[in-house]
Amino acid sequence: MKRRTFLAAGAGATATLALTGPAAAAGRDGDALLRRWFRDTYRSIEAMTTDLGLAADKIDVTAADPVPSVNTSPTNIACGLWTTVAAAGLGVIDTAAMHRRLARTVSAVERLERAHGFWFNWYDAHTGEVLTAWPGTGDPVRPFLSSVDNAWLVTGLLIAADADPALRPRVARLLADADWGFFYTPYDADDPAANPGQLRGGHWTDDNTFTSHWYGALNTEPRIASYLGIADGSLPAEHYWHTFRTMLPEWEQEQAPEGEWVTVDGVRLWRGHYTYRGRKLVPSWGGSMFEALMVPLFVPEASWSPGAWGLNHRRHVRSQIEHGLVEEDYGYWGFSPANIPQGGYSEYGVDAIGMAVDGYTSKGVVTPHASFLAMPFARDEAVANLLRVARDFGAYEDGLGFRDSVDVRTGAVSDFMLALDQGMVAAALAQVLRPGLLQRPFHTGGFARRVRPLLAKEDFAI
Repeated sequence: MKRRTFLAAGAGATATLALTGPAAAAGRDGDALLRRWFRDTYRSIEAMTTDLGLAADKIDVTAADPVPSVNTSPTNIACGLWTTVAAAGLGVIDTAAMHRRLARTVSAVERLERAHGFWFNWYDAHTGEVLTAWPGTGDPVRPFLSSVDNAWLVTGLLIAADADPALRPRVARLLADADWGFFYTPYDADDPAANPGQLRGGHWTDDNTFTSHWYGALNTEPRIASYLGIADGSLPAEHYWHTFRTMLPEWEQEQAPEGEWVTVDGVRLWRGHYTYRGRKLVPSWGGSMFEALMVPLFVPEASWSPGAWGLNHRRHVRSQIEHGLVEEDYGYWGFSPANIPQGGYSEYGVDAIGMAVDGYTSKGVVTPHASFLAMPFARDEAVANLLRVARDFGAYEDGLGFRDSVDVRTGAVSDFMLALDQGMVAAALAQVLRPGLLQRPFHTGGFARRVRPLLAKEDFAI
């Protein structure tokens, strides 16, 4: 869409705060603004949820009556689950409504076809059927089990079961066969290239083959699958140490890493880091906010590992801010995979803090969910940035929340909202307004016994 004028009369309290500046948002009105943003974001997830109970992939907010897309994924479904729990925890819905909505979604998930204990990557959100042809184009869709997308659905189910005890036996039955060892290739020192001790990206069931790549970078969103597997005992703890802080120094990557070889728990690893604008950090794969900061919405990395993960999270946020405001002088910041404002989907990030040589670049496209991910670590700056984006581009849809992305060079604003990105917004707001609300299942059990000790030993040497 074209750039629109942001009118105070049309956007209520959000516009008023936007025009009075960030000081108001950071002061006594701050929580009220964030709660409004949460309520509207929750309504967008409601609008994406089909009668079957599954959150669809996206909605077009320019339609008079936004209709959910045909397709959904395990991650989208998970976003619906944890957003519902957050809505109850923040008082937007009552406990009875939460139970009805969670039970409906769990019933739908129980009906979905699975393989090897895991869910396929694309379903029809309205019927629950596995998609074999892409909506709109008819292009064939191969049946695929994604390790990271399944990890997010398991995360959502664990949060639902924690919030609603009546669902715990049903969720336990759903997860009984989800063995993360299915995606795991044990480490072999004689051939680490073929046996790296890491998780495969996924598995195609039509020809019974795995992807040729593993998820090797530690500071990326697939680490949620690693944590889940280590916590439930289906993956060995040493798997954590076989992932890369940076790629090895002799490998081609975005910059030559500094660091040293160390041995932790009997595993020899390269403890590497990058430097960006004088700031040492452990990079993600592409340099996006999503990779670095979605996982800590649920797993308390910063509190369990303040000198490593906690510090690294803050430095990723600072790097994104300085890239947008100083290095590129956009006037705005927050770069993460999102809808292309003119249509489609693309990766955005800060190339210098990603390992990939052809990593994600910002291209002047700011996505609001990235600022929300930063909010637990830089609240005032995140709120101020979001207020500017809303004021200057009309990127806030009253009653539904922020549109997915803005090209700050042209003023183009996305016509869409994505369940994934709105789900991150909702989870981040829950973490800011009621810290720990969605983290409860990840503070106890295998996470406390097996994951927390690993994070306590982590030392990025930054």
